[in-house]
Amino acid sequence: MKIDTVIFDLDGTLLYTLEDLTDSTNRALEHFGYPRRTIDEVRGFVGNGVGLLIERAIPNGKDNPNYSDCLNLFKQDYSENMYNKTKPYENITELLTELKSQGYKTAVVSNKFDIAVKSLCDKYFGELIDCAIGQKENINKKPAPDTVYEVMKQLNVIPAQCIFVGDSEVDIQTAENAGIPCLSVTWGYKDIRFLYEHGASVLIYSPKEILELI
Repeated sequence: MKIDTVIFDLDGTLLYTLEDLTDSTNRALEHFGYPRRTIDEVRGFVGNGVGLLIERAIPNGKDNPNYSDCLNLFKQDYSENMYNKTKPYENITELLTELKSQGYKTAVVSNKFDIAVKSLCDKYFGELIDCAIGQKENINKKPAPDTVYEVMKQLNVIPAQCIFVGDSEVDIQTAENAGIPCLSVTWGYKDIRFLYEHGASVLIYSPKEILELI
């Protein structure tokens, strides 16, 4: 069956979000008097949702009595500041436009909280994304395949019609768990060696290669 649906990760794949994530993390940490984190540290913390981001960033993780308040403060700050430095990666908008013109369905599955995912996709991509799902209650986040299956349900497609595009080991695992191929991009938050060590089978060096492959 021909692939006609492309499911994307968001952070590190479609959007460069690292600076805004770092800034909101540090504002939340500083509110409680905790040390700031570098952008490279935050790069290593992202990919598994904001709960784990703050757990990794705050001293003593979830054992810290201020963990929940720090997480809530991060969410509030990020909701207000997630457009400051965020931008689509080069040629991503052109890729999505071409996919749409060729009749492909497009979706985003992210471990970022759902409201932020939908807001970012709407602002930067509008109707170029057919369906966007982030982390929310009552559905398992990546690498569980649940959010991918939810996309398939909403778009009325089956795994044989789909391919996943992401930048991390979480995306590789998610695609495997959902029974679909994964294309790993090299412009995101994980380096090439890391991707290969974590099971990447096809590496993508520019958005146009995605079109060529599918």
